[in-house]
Amino acid sequence: MNDFTFGPYKVSSLTIDETSDPIAGAVKWDAGRSIWNFLIFLCALILGPLYFSWSAFLVFFILLEITMLAGHSVGFHRRLIHRTFKCPKWLERVLVWLGVLVGMHGPFWVIRSHDIRDWAQRQKTCHPFLRHAKGVWVDGWWNLHCTLELDNPPEFDPGVGISDDAFYQFLQKTWMLQQVPIALILYFFGGMEWLVWGAFVRIAVGVSMHWLVGYFCHAVGPQNWLVDDGAVQAHDVPWAALLSMGESWHNNHHAFPASARHGLYKGQVDLGFQFIKMLERVGLAWDVQEADSLPPRKGITPLSDQARNTLERQRQYQTMMAASDT
Repeated sequence: MNDFTFGPYKVSSLTIDETSDPIAGAVKWDAGRSIWNFLIFLCALILGPLYFSWSAFLVFFILLEITMLAGHSVGFHRRLIHRTFKCPKWLERVLVWLGVLVGMHGPFWVIRSHDIRDWAQRQKTCHPFLRHAKGVWVDGWWNLHCTLELDNPPEFDPGVGISDDAFYQFLQKTWMLQQVPIALILYFFGGMEWLVWGAFVRIAVGVSMHWLVGYFCHAVGPQNWLVDDGAVQAHDVPWAALLSMGESWHNNHHAFPASARHGLYKGQVDLGFQFIKMLERVGLAWDVQEADSLPPRKGITPLSDQARNTLERQRQYQTMMAASDT
């Protein structure tokens, strides 16, 4: 029984059968996304220095924090993809909209891209695109300007409440256009300075930072866990914890993808989890899952005492829950 097919560790949007192949496929230029990224990056590089001001930088920083934290880390990754907590539908939609404002793509594309990579990395081998095997420059070109078309991919369906949500369908079709109202508001209140830094520079930094942190999280850094037989082993990247809103505790996340908390141990700052806990305190999030209360996962090997302690706390929690049911 594969852990990516059943239970809390499954890859939720994929239907995997014996024909699903993570190896055979071709990397092809994604014209629309490539042109989008090229123009955004070009405008940021040329116009950013010309229209710099401290007020514009503050707007850039605030919007980057909001979209990366509430939008991508919490809305896209921990809610929509891994379903690590529950919240009101209106709040989920707001968080997903903020995730779209990061500027990577629409919600369905983000879910599919994540889940295909997640599934493939748990196999014994997978396509170089999916395991960051070609070095930083090729990997950057592939991830920012191309797409991988597998010959026999798993069937994709994000499920009831997502694929049939008219708002998410609208966001997927109009993800680039979602920047327009933000850009108009920025221009109205702060002129070209706010527009350039609050839109072009913010998107360029957010998109490139997301890719680069992901690259390093699969290349180098400390580990507390190994996923047995996995083609790719994740690493924790401590220096990126604040920049990534806690997403860079990626070794922990590979071990417990159903956990809303990625920074499992002392000193591992996880702003995404703190945001979810804040929502929980005001009644806007519930059923927040953490590694200690998840069912034990087969196929992972602890590499440290603190990892072994996590498994022991899981066993204690399951024993306590079993006793309470009797």
